[in-house]
Amino acid sequence: MSLQTSRTIAKEEEADQAPLEGVPPKYHQYAKVFGEEEFNKLPPHWHYNIGIELTEEGPLNSPLYSMTDAKSATLKDWLRDKLKAGKIRPSKLSISSSVMFVPKKDGTCCLVVDYHCLNNWTKKNVYPLPQPNDLMAQLRGAKVFTKLDLQWGYNNVRVKEGNKWKTAFCTKYGLYKSLVMTFGLTNAPAAFQHFMNKLFKDLLNICVIIYLDNILIYSKNNLFCKASKCMFHITLVEYLGIIVSDKGFSLDKLKIQAIQEWPVPTKVKEVQLFLGFANFLQRTHHGNGKSGNRRPSKD
Repeated sequence: MSLQTSRTIAKEEEADQAPLEGVPPKYHQYAKVFGEEEFNKLPPHWHYNIGIELTEEGPLNSPLYSMTDAKSATLKDWLRDKLKAGKIRPSKLSISSSVMFVPKKDGTCCLVVDYHCLNNWTKKNVYPLPQPNDLMAQLRGAKVFTKLDLQWGYNNVRVKEGNKWKTAFCTKYGLYKSLVMTFGLTNAPAAFQHFMNKLFKDLLNICVIIYLDNILIYSKNNLFCKASKCMFHITLVEYLGIIVSDKGFSLDKLKIQAIQEWPVPTKVKEVQLFLGFANFLQRTHHGNGKSGNRRPSKD
């Protein structure tokens, strides 16, 4: 891994040099929402803290994954920052999951814990995620959009007391457990969607739509946004891979390119993955009308 790639990974955890850059002056009074200082603290307990209920006893350990020197250095910095923020603590437990870096579409990488062993024995939360085509339907007639991106969205939810030991993870620098919800937990998406829906219940389907940590339109709460990824008062916005404007809906070019460049499936699983992705595009692109680029109705 090159030094530049290492910096790209590390950049994910760096504070914005200009946290209010791109934020309209009228919103500067809410500077705390976009800042790093408040976010880099352990969040308060909510009624929606995530619990991890096991179906039965089973193996919960996974092997330690190897890392390059560059990724190891980034991991060390990540551990230091999370310990300082109080979001993780050293662990002495005999169970643990391993950590790894996964790439994001913006070119950066995100550190996640591989909880596949834990997830195999976890009772599943069936709280539903919203259907993208239903969300798009709420935008009919809209002309101006404000898109907000939460900082490390899952980290805004605490782990229930008595459940932290199940979040233990191993690194070459020692064992730790998480006090906040992390990527990799099987019930994290459902728990976070439930959390967000309850916070914004008075605004949902009125002036706010939410899919996990992707928010259109702003409301006060005890969450923190990353200004560099937010957009204000624009007439065209990308949301969940769909381009939304007052003229209608269209597909993100990257989604179209992904279909065009999809390798020929050779296994049943690969066919299922392709059909699932194609079905997602079909539902979101055509689910709002007979024409994929239909102008939203104002009625």
